[in-house]
Amino acid sequence: MTTPTPPVTLDDIHDAAARLKGVAHRTPVLRSRTLDARVGAEVFLKCENLQRIGAFKFRGAYNAASRLTPEQLSRGIAAYSSGNHAQAVALSARELGTTAVIVMPEDTPRSKLAATVGYGAQIVTYDRYTENRADVAEALAAERGLVLIPPYEHRHVMAGQGTAALELLEEVGELDALVVPVGGGGLIAGSATAAKGLYPGVRVIGVEPEAGDDTRRSLAAGRRVSIRVPHTIADGQAAETPGELTFSVNRRLVDDIVLVSDDEIRDAMRFAFERLKTVVEPSGATPLAALLNGRTSAPPRRIGVILSGGNIDTARFAGLLGEGA
Repeated sequence: MTTPTPPVTLDDIHDAAARLKGVAHRTPVLRSRTLDARVGAEVFLKCENLQRIGAFKFRGAYNAASRLTPEQLSRGIAAYSSGNHAQAVALSARELGTTAVIVMPEDTPRSKLAATVGYGAQIVTYDRYTENRADVAEALAAERGLVLIPPYEHRHVMAGQGTAALELLEEVGELDALVVPVGGGGLIAGSATAAKGLYPGVRVIGVEPEAGDDTRRSLAAGRRVSIRVPHTIADGQAAETPGELTFSVNRRLVDDIVLVSDDEIRDAMRFAFERLKTVVEPSGATPLAALLNGRTSAPPRRIGVILSGGNIDTARFAGLLGEGA
């Protein structure tokens, strides 16, 4: 019996890294003695909040878009996103000399809408509580002849996202655990593929907001489980169902999923700002929240963390931290 080829491989991630060289930022790895003391381990923070467009999403979007043929690029790109993938596709399209149309929720933070438009994309909005964003985007792409690049259900998107973990491991060496936020599952699928491919013994731990635990439930059930649209400040992790491709990877490679509350996310954002001198959006703060609140049980000796994004405007940042004061 032959073993099915996985949707994304370590070779795919190395190939994506070569394609992204000189295009995506090689983001810094942040250390903090205060954080190490709080957690009881050496913690290495991969700062994807300092990536182009302010999030890891640029890696996957550009890796996928750059592989389109000239004919496909001439037609334009479509995508759907709550914000960061939207900006990533918009910037990738601009870099490659084409156009982008992005389907975004009506309640997307204004800063993310403005940034997406600023990169040259056209926005089409939908109601996330009554409409299915994939259906809206697929219909739009079919009507206009656009090439759809989804936020996580795509081999080259997952491979691009995995380059963040690849860079981290190249810089700091073997880790005992890698802690990654989970939305649709593309970042952790790529990260787990890179980490386990290089160091099979590393534990890969995903973090979801308490209200958005679709991947945790799905892994426990052994099948994809759907939940109601989550109400959480971590808007980038407001997924209802894990992706089919991403879940096929994550059920094999992810060791655990832990949950954090909105208040814990706020506290982690505050800690990052006050003690680490860096700004992370709610979704980017969830793995830090998990560490600060002991969700990883007995902490491993060396822990890698992906701070996935920092796209938040000053008014929302101040408001969120004020709510938790």
